[in-house]
Amino acid sequence: MDISRLPAAARQRRSSEIRAFLRSRRARLTPADVGMPAGAGRRTPGLRREEVAVLAGVGVSWYTWLEQGRDINVSADVLDAVARVLRLDDAERAHLYLLSGLNPPPSPPKDQDVPDGLRRVIDGWLPRPAYVVDRHWNLVAVNRAARLVFGYGDTDHNCLVTFFTSARYRAALCHWEDAARQVAGQFRADAARYPDDPEFGRLAADMCAASPAFAEIWAEHPVGSATQGIKALNHPEAGELVFDYTSLPVPELPGHRLLLHTPAPDSRTAERLAALQGTPEAAAR
Repeated sequence: MDISRLPAAARQRRSSEIRAFLRSRRARLTPADVGMPAGAGRRTPGLRREEVAVLAGVGVSWYTWLEQGRDINVSADVLDAVARVLRLDDAERAHLYLLSGLNPPPSPPKDQDVPDGLRRVIDGWLPRPAYVVDRHWNLVAVNRAARLVFGYGDTDHNCLVTFFTSARYRAALCHWEDAARQVAGQFRADAARYPDDPEFGRLAADMCAASPAFAEIWAEHPVGSATQGIKALNHPEAGELVFDYTSLPVPELPGHRLLLHTPAPDSRTAERLAALQGTPEAAAR
């Protein structure tokens, strides 16, 4: 449906409806519902626009225009991302599609495809965590161990966003403040490799709007890069887990990286990882 061809009165009604609909769905959620810290000084109930946009992986300006009912280009992918963050049921998701001028598909689109060989690598790395990110740090493929260990769920689309917005991740990760500066520095270094790619600037600006912690660190202009290191966390079920990680380029997907995690020696991580996944053989690997 081409919304621009609707009569002016119909366009106005549609704009009012989508604005009221999205605002009401934001208002019924709390930061805790989506795993974000509540923070202080919130003047409005529910999630802020900036938080919905960042969690959905869309620009704050774009989401604001969507909620205002402006005539903008929309796609099934971004509408589904918004629907997941706002926890819309099937009827609400279909309503959002219709208000946006699209016919609702019968089911959400499948996850982004990755080469079969790469999928076998991350699945074969079990019971150890492994995942693939693109150059913007979007999660492209995640194995079961990474979901269990790091808490990546269906609404986690980007490592940077999860690091700075997930209360669960922050509570679990050891030395979060030090790691935060390293993460921000790595993202800035990656952005410098693609000076003609505006997505890095858009994502950084949106993160500054959604996360005061990121905004404070980003203003310090940290720069860094790491292809290997150590991740330590206190898992709510497994206890202390310490991993050596390695980041490898993916030749068939330029800009993508494969992150492999191995239990650190002289730790009980392998044993605890095995217990977490219910796979006794994990301790021997």
